[in-house]
Amino acid sequence: MKRKHKKKSIFKRIIKSFVTIVSVILALAIVLIVVPSVIGKISDGKAPDKAKITNPYITDEKALVSAHRSGKDIAPENTMAAFQYCIETEDFNVDIFEFDLHITKDGKLILLHDSTLDRTTNSAEHFGEEGVKPSYKTYEELRLLNFGENFKNAEGEYPYRGLRGDDIPDELRAVLLEDVLDYLESNGGFQYIIEIKDSGENGKKACDELYRILKEKDLLADVVFGTFNPDVTAYADKHYPDMLRSASIIETIVFYVLCGYGIDVDADFFKYEALQIPSERAIIYLNTPRVINYAHRHNIAVQYWTINDAEEVKELNDIGADCIMSDAPDMAYDVINEK
Repeated sequence: MKRKHKKKSIFKRIIKSFVTIVSVILALAIVLIVVPSVIGKISDGKAPDKAKITNPYITDEKALVSAHRSGKDIAPENTMAAFQYCIETEDFNVDIFEFDLHITKDGKLILLHDSTLDRTTNSAEHFGEEGVKPSYKTYEELRLLNFGENFKNAEGEYPYRGLRGDDIPDELRAVLLEDVLDYLESNGGFQYIIEIKDSGENGKKACDELYRILKEKDLLADVVFGTFNPDVTAYADKHYPDMLRSASIIETIVFYVLCGYGIDVDADFFKYEALQIPSERAIIYLNTPRVINYAHRHNIAVQYWTINDAEEVKELNDIGADCIMSDAPDMAYDVINEK
């Protein structure tokens, strides 16, 4: 009987400890998530002193239009064909081009969003296996693929599917970072949002190469670099402090809490020039004037992704967003410019 009583006591203590832990977690959630969201919805916070804003990515009147993945909905993403479409059209203008980088086996930087080549190209057919990453192949090997293979246009058609060999136009083949920059700079020059997708050693090598190219082309001031990989962020901060970057996930959470409670910090507290964020996620609201006002007070630009709904584009532009990244830059341009 005594043993049973002892076991029951231990079980009660475990339950009590569990309840305590859960209560603490819930309390922290309220303090760190719920309260800032509520405050953000009911208070715009203090407006910035515009005379003190020096960040060139902060706009004064309307949001800049960014072609996400170089315009994913209107042309094959992250291809030269997409850049050419955005440049040559007379229907809309792009202010900032957003695209993604991977490093190849021979140390080149090509444009690609996914970790593998499967979704956008004929890689599985060509190489005889799925899951091939850019780092597995040389740039010349990747040039044999059709990067427009699975692009679907507004009519639901696949206009480039089935192109092989010499029938694949150059603008639908793997494209180097420097070739894209040369083309865009020769057509007037732009601002850029560039994301390094690789992590680990490949991510660090990609960072080295990105910096080398930007420095060589005198474009460091025109690029906000980003990555979801904390090791690459730390590497960039250590080796390339003059490369502008966006906030990491952890930094964004810290920003969100400080913003929610209206806690002002020293000018050098934030190590980034831009917040590149979704407009809304669950109970965390990032699409509020309070977020934008707080960011601007600390000289941080607010750039939203990936906004493909016209009403949402209008709402973000109206509250002072600095940049709208959209797969449909033509739509975003029309909304922002009230065409």
